[in-house]
This record gives sequence, structure tokens and C-alpha cells, in this order.
Amino acid sequence: MKPAAAPAVPVPPVARSVDPLSDTARWLSHLGLVPFVLGALLVWVVNAEAHPYATLALSAYAGVIVSFLGGIHWGLAFRMTAPPTTLFIWGVVPSLVAWLAVMMPASAGLVVHGVVLLVCYAVDRRVYPVQGAAQWLVLRFRLSTVASLSCFLGAAGT
Repeated sequence: MKPAAAPAVPVPPVARSVDPLSDTARWLSHLGLVPFVLGALLVWVVNAEAHPYATLALSAYAGVIVSFLGGIHWGLAFRMTAPPTTLFIWGVVPSLVAWLAVMMPASAGLVVHGVVLLVCYAVDRRVYPVQGAAQWLVLRFRLSTVASLSCFLGAAGT
């Protein structure tokens, strides 16, 4: 008589292979553009009293996203046993620049954010393929384009 087979243990959802470009990831990525587009629009349409709040909201959100893009490099590095220090160093640079940009007048700070978003994309074009994340680059291009254009339009409205 054979011993009873052990019951199959379900694999936890986090351990399963996930399509990195799932519908959920795409939807959430595009949802992340709402504050950029809305912020740029508000800079142009609100009254003078609300204008500083609209520009600060756009700048602060851009700073958060730029910091997030830098942090991705730390996540990539933590997957490795001996990561290159460049991933950690670059991962901090966008956050520091974003911090300075948030403190600048919006007319300049939003331009800095727009440029940093494009620089982050340019760096990621080199890093992501090496790290096995090249499939994100088309989506990242679209997101970075809309986000940076929103920052530039917001700066033009100051």
C-alpha cells in the first residue's frame, strides 16, 4: 500500500511568476499620470489665490515620482548577491535633485522635474535591459513623456 500523497500546497501569489506588464500594472501606471495632467491643467485655470497650491501640488507629486524611479534601482540591486554600487548611487540622485526642485520657484523647479524625468528614462534605457526589465521601456517612455510634458506645461503656466 502506497503512503498517502501529501496534499498539494498552493503557491502563495507573491511566489508565482507575474506578467510584469499585466493589465493591473498598466492601469495603475496610467492612473499615476492623473496628478500630472490634472496638476498641469490646474496651473492654467485656477485663480491667482489658488495658483501657488496648484504649482506646489504638481511639483511635490513630480518629486515623489522621480524619487520612486530612483528607488527602483535599489530594488534591482537588492535582487543580486553582489550588486554594482552604481545602482545604489543612481538610486539616490533623482531623490536629491527632486528635493531641490520642490524647494525652487515653480517656474524653475517644474522644468527641473521635467528634465529629471527624461534623464531617468535615458538611464533606465541602459540599465533595464541589463537587469532583465526591458519589457517596461515602452510603457515607461509613454509615462515619462506625459509626465515631463505636464511639468513643462505647468512651468509655462507660472
